[in-house]
Amino acid sequence: MTEQASTSMDIHEILNYLPHRYPFVLVDRVLSLELNKEIVAVKNVTINEPFFPGHFPYHPVMPGVLIVEAMAQAAAILSFKTMDTKPNDKSVYYFAGMDNVRFKKPVSPGDQLILKVSIDRVLRGIWKYKGQALVDDVVVAEAEMMCILKAID
Repeated sequence: MTEQASTSMDIHEILNYLPHRYPFVLVDRVLSLELNKEIVAVKNVTINEPFFPGHFPYHPVMPGVLIVEAMAQAAAILSFKTMDTKPNDKSVYYFAGMDNVRFKKPVSPGDQLILKVSIDRVLRGIWKYKGQALVDDVVVAEAEMMCILKAID
């Protein structure tokens, strides 16, 4: 596939490349995408998120696992766009592993999470990525992730 950069994807196009739906869509906009290489996406964190009433009512913090999930969803968009395909009901895009996950600062309502994910390598259908989540140009989380597209039996 030829390399080309896309400057933006809105939520309508994102929903074509993610099998997730509310309340589990964690990517609001794609700022840039370079096929076979990297994606920069946005998750706007609002007090209306369904997890905040329980995490924590007295001091709302976005769960770290959801920050990593947001990076993985950005990675899925990058992969589907790179493969020039879209998710369907005959397959699912699974996490296969996470390494070197670090949470550096809490993410709170009102923050804009910038998700930067790059493809590290693809081998036998397993995609490996490096991801960072930033708020105000400060890294709040980072992870190495592996994902695989599997047929549903």
